Amino acid sequence: MTAPPARPSAATATALTHPLARRWLLASCVPVLLVLGMALTVPAAPSATGRAATAGGPDAPGMPSMPGMDHPTGSPQDLAAAGLAAERNGYRLDLTDPAPTAGRATDLRFTVTGPDGSPVTDYAVHQTKKLHFYALRDDLTGFQHLHPDLAGDGTWTAALAGLAPGTWRLYADFVPNTGPHAAELVLSRTVTVPGEAAPVPLPPAGTTATGDGYTVTLTARPMAGAHRLTAVVTRDGRPVGDLQPYLDAYAHLSAFHEGDLALAHLHPDGTVDGDRGGPELTFQALFPEPGNWRVFLQFRTAGQLHTVALTLRVD
Repeated sequence: MTAPPARPSAATATALTHPLARRWLLASCVPVLLVLGMALTVPAAPSATGRAATAGGPDAPGMPSMPGMDHPTGSPQDLAAAGLAAERNGYRLDLTDPAPTAGRATDLRFTVTGPDGSPVTDYAVHQTKKLHFYALRDDLTGFQHLHPDLAGDGTWTAALAGLAPGTWRLYADFVPNTGPHAAELVLSRTVTVPGEAAPVPLPPAGTTATGDGYTVTLTARPMAGAHRLTAVVTRDGRPVGDLQPYLDAYAHLSAFHEGDLALAHLHPDGTVDGDRGGPELTFQALFPEPGNWRVFLQFRTAGQLHTVALTLRVD
């Protein structure tokens, strides 16, 4: 487990509020007009040479390097806006437990400290939860999306399923309850699970994937920036129209960029109306950069949560 990072300097804190970072904001249940009206600055995808040159680089400004992880070549504000920094806007993610043991379920504890240095205990509810927690190995496998429990002292506990050996990135997505205009933040850290890692090749990019007996087909190939993305859910060749509400929507979509594991997550347009969602789901998609993205679409039917994963090529 890495030691908590040093507090950023005033110069670094200023950099994290640079307008470029604001243009990299993650899209999460944002109004359509806001998403489509954002002026995005889309950096070029890092080349294979650039990624190799930065492999094993800093986890975030002031953090020690972690083996087996690629990192974007951008500035500190790029890292923070992409959810790849442990600290942003004075908030810091701290893991209080050692690295999990391979293959063993773990109650992972962590805290988020605020600008005053104290653990945050007051969070706004967004997407029906106070905090969303993600775990993903650096080869884009092992996806977990959890909703941890919060203790009165500000300690969160996430019930992680067993992790395979290798380097994992852990993300905390939350909104501090500091007022109606509080910004959504995504902080992350990496941990190395001991053991011999067996990397899994990324499945080829495509527009159709199957999981839990359900097939998801994307009807448009997205581009970097703000675009509409439509998914159709079928089962045994028949349209599915009985999706149940999940996180105040009929589906939840998380996407992670190949190489640096930058996070983007989006929700479909519209409102829920009973157990009648689907088969078509329309998303306001905001992918900050081109390349391959591993997309995880989650939806609920008959009280059971399903996850379908596919590799999406963003131009």
